[in-house]
Amino acid sequence: MQFSENWLRTFVNPSMTSVQLGHALTMAGLEVEEMAPVAPAFDSIVIGEVIEAIKHPDADRLQVCKVNVGKEILQIVCGASNARVGLKVPCALVGAELPGISIKQAKVRGVESFGMLCSAKELGLAAEANGLLELPDDAVAGQDIREYLYLNDYAFTLKLTPNRADCLSILGIARDVTAITGAPLTLPVLNTAKIESTKIQAVNVAAKQACPAYYGRVIESVNAQAKTPDWMIRNLERSGVRSISAIVDITNYVLLELGQPMHAFDLATLNGAINVRFASENEQIKLLNNTDIKLAGDDLVIADNSGAIALAGIMGGEPTSVTDATTAIFLESAFFTPDTIAGKARRLGLSTDSSYRFERGVDFGHTKLALERATDLVLQICGGKAGEISEVVNQLPERVSVTLRYSRLCSVLGITIPKQTVGILLTQLGFKFTENDDIFVIKAPSYRFDIAREEDLIEEIARLHGYDKIPAITPSANLSMLNAPESALSAAWLHDALQAQGYQEIITYSFVDESWERDLLGNANPIKLKNPIASNLSVMRSGLWGGLLDTLTYNINRKQERAMLFEVGSSYHQTPQGFDEQARVAGLFYGAFQPEQWGATSKDVDFYDVKATIEQLTQGNAEYRLETHTALHPGQSARIYLDGNPIGWLGKLHPKWQQHYGLAKNCFLFELEVSPLLQKPVASYFEVPKTLAIRRDLAVIVDVNKPVQEIINAVTNAKIPLVTQVQLFDIYQGKGIPENKKSLALSVLMQDTHKTLVDIEAEAAMAQLLKLLENQFGASLRN
Repeated sequence: MQFSENWLRTFVNPSMTSVQLGHALTMAGLEVEEMAPVAPAFDSIVIGEVIEAIKHPDADRLQVCKVNVGKEILQIVCGASNARVGLKVPCALVGAELPGISIKQAKVRGVESFGMLCSAKELGLAAEANGLLELPDDAVAGQDIREYLYLNDYAFTLKLTPNRADCLSILGIARDVTAITGAPLTLPVLNTAKIESTKIQAVNVAAKQACPAYYGRVIESVNAQAKTPDWMIRNLERSGVRSISAIVDITNYVLLELGQPMHAFDLATLNGAINVRFASENEQIKLLNNTDIKLAGDDLVIADNSGAIALAGIMGGEPTSVTDATTAIFLESAFFTPDTIAGKARRLGLSTDSSYRFERGVDFGHTKLALERATDLVLQICGGKAGEISEVVNQLPERVSVTLRYSRLCSVLGITIPKQTVGILLTQLGFKFTENDDIFVIKAPSYRFDIAREEDLIEEIARLHGYDKIPAITPSANLSMLNAPESALSAAWLHDALQAQGYQEIITYSFVDESWERDLLGNANPIKLKNPIASNLSVMRSGLWGGLLDTLTYNINRKQERAMLFEVGSSYHQTPQGFDEQARVAGLFYGAFQPEQWGATSKDVDFYDVKATIEQLTQGNAEYRLETHTALHPGQSARIYLDGNPIGWLGKLHPKWQQHYGLAKNCFLFELEVSPLLQKPVASYFEVPKTLAIRRDLAVIVDVNKPVQEIINAVTNAKIPLVTQVQLFDIYQGKGIPENKKSLALSVLMQDTHKTLVDIEAEAAMAQLLKLLENQFGASLRN
């Protein structure tokens, strides 16, 4: 928010220098990002009136001028083409210091010159100038030019936080200055318009919730070509807004002064009643910036019988805009809810002062007042006859009461502010409240959208009291070691484990492209964002593979032929109760198993290389079941289970996605829930055996589709006496093995902690194990 200090001081004028005012605003939370003088430092420049201008005797392009500077008449040689008798112009006296110029008495082609007539460029007021700076006829010769042009002024630029939409106007900033300094607030004189026109524009609001209040009035017989007053142009330009035409300048002026966006329609171009409604699908409008926009169904528009004529809260339409030929206008002032306008301008590639304010919240209590203010200015500057106000008011936002506990205030701030002082500060803020013992019940005014809870009020008291008045006290507390549960691992363990294996961590957006969710992850109903920051970041991710593959593509395009990536982040899911957020870890392995080296043969990564990573993360307790996933190769994918519960996936990227991403080599992916991985069994004691274990090898034939892990789990869970470990060491299919069968070679370790086993005991245990395999899996002993 940029504004003129002089303009602000017409509302509130505290006994402070410019620097002190800037510091006070910054310390109160309205950070002054820049404070620049509106003109360079110079002096000894006054208003001069040219009373004689004759041609220089020795130069065709020079004139010898007699200039009245108030107390005397000076002879000045001037080369400007617009120097003429009667002209009022800035005149630099001998001894004046301009930007890069020192004015001295001199001879110009033999003629004495005692000063210089100045252009706006020479004063540092413009980058370029075509001649002398011409001043109005009422300028008084001899008056200091800095006083006449109000050049002893600063342009302040505030870096406002999004919650302080109330300070996007001179009035809003003035309110805060009043609250900070206690200086009185002076509002501009508001003259209610005299009704002289019988013309009334009919208004209908179909979108009542999106537009709770709409006011408008007809002003006939206006002079659209009237000149905008210098004081208005000056305030607009020093606020970063260029002058366009009188009527447009007035709407911009009220926008900056009161914070209320407004728009003026050429009445002659309107076709029937005004209707505030949502756009029809694919409806089009041509805006003031000459762009044709195709509207969506959630775009709010101002329409007449011909269709949309303005994009509500953002920009007006070109066909109904005010021109020099306009003789009657319909002036509107409305309140649109922030949710309705938020994100619309950005989606359409627009950025306007109106949308910036409506998105953050505009004072709905001053909507009608702003219309009266703009009407008064139009009648003063452009003339005309005002009609009655057409108004449609529905349910305005309710201002709920917020409770502030005095004890809580002192506790949070760590200091004691007298209760009476708290009441004074709330009053200076314009808050209405009631006080009952330790509690203030406060109702914030219509321009303070950010006051919604007790913490907001504590912040207001703190900033007005002064953050610099709150002492910095070093906290003291007893530090003690907390017991770390033996059954839990820290989240850092997960990162360390993957980094130790060579994976590199990445961090990607939780916002992703909808096509990733639909096609890659098979999520037909992702969580859509109301206000996405980009069209390709429109939904919340339900898995992390999209970001990993996107990062892989980025690296491959930069000649990286091998990648081991992982990410620990959140995934988001819709549930009948609302939304669910889960922490997940996902990884990707692409290219060679080891970096290129002379001492080892290059080998591409395979399924079991990545499975080894899962084994470490699950501490060897994972179970793998052959299941299919839309993103994975149907023959090389597995659902991962832990303690019987599914926790993730592992597999090779599906060939169609490998082709889609242009991957020359195989890519393997995994994704797991984080919380089960951070649980570990508590260590338990067992006696160290004093005797050696006995090993027996067993070869059995089972169905080819029978998972080996299921067989080993069944043996482990059966807890056959003496059997301490069963491992697979070979699989065979081929000659001697029936079709659709496979041979599993298992090593079985048996041990007794108290005595040495004898053969008969070992054979009995092996017989029990074989019977278990026959009964549960139809296994037969291989001959």
